Amino acid sequence: MTSMKKRISAALTAATLTIGLTIPTMATETSRESIRVSSYKGSTLEVEERSGIIIGPSGTEYTVTSSDPDTVAVEQVLTFWVAVAKAEGTAEITASNSAGERGSVTLTVGSAAPITPEPPDSGDSSDLTENMEIRQEMIRLINQTRKDNGVSELSVNDALMNAAQACSNRRYTWHHAPEESQAAVDAGYPYGFGDNLTVFTGTANAAQRAVDNWINSPGHFQTMIDPRCDCIGVGVTQHDGITYCYMFVGMPNSVNFYT
Repeated sequence: MTSMKKRISAALTAATLTIGLTIPTMATETSRESIRVSSYKGSTLEVEERSGIIIGPSGTEYTVTSSDPDTVAVEQVLTFWVAVAKAEGTAEITASNSAGERGSVTLTVGSAAPITPEPPDSGDSSDLTENMEIRQEMIRLINQTRKDNGVSELSVNDALMNAAQACSNRRYTWHHAPEESQAAVDAGYPYGFGDNLTVFTGTANAAQRAVDNWINSPGHFQTMIDPRCDCIGVGVTQHDGITYCYMFVGMPNSVNFYT
């Protein structure tokens, strides 16, 4: 009985580190490419739309090319890569490094793109694709923190990106567990998750300030480096000189009770 009480106490303590409601289930093996490539705005774009390209592992210099630059061109902006939709069609975006490792993502532009459901109208006041450069930098810093602490980096999940942005757009100053869990469901993420929130005055160096806040808070730090997670989405809203930041990290072997 004493052993059982200790296990229950430990489980309750662990539960305080993440807001997403989760139940462990059987783990499954997944194969990973040597280089992970994804697009902030998903695999479908409209003509003239731009989308940041996320490449992992971080901390490596990559060469990025398009199989059809007339359909989707790629541009380097400072340390970031951006896909630029030029014309209807499909193109493969490939990232490679000096070691010969490669990874790719296929982007479809215009009317050739499959029909996808519109994001739910949750009453949020801002676009789900805002502040992409800050969000990209936040993901890079989070993945660097995970790497520094011996856990795998996270790939970007479009549903969690939308859920995190929807919550930051509501300008919460404390966690709203039911609303956060429902946001993940509404955005199309079917599993449990952990999430962090931070709010601070000012808009400069937002990504670094958010990640530093989480590093300096033990509970938030543990959520950020949780080895059970395999994907990430972040949201950033800046309003009247205040910055609101969310991090959602997906746990595929768990359950969100709001599904």
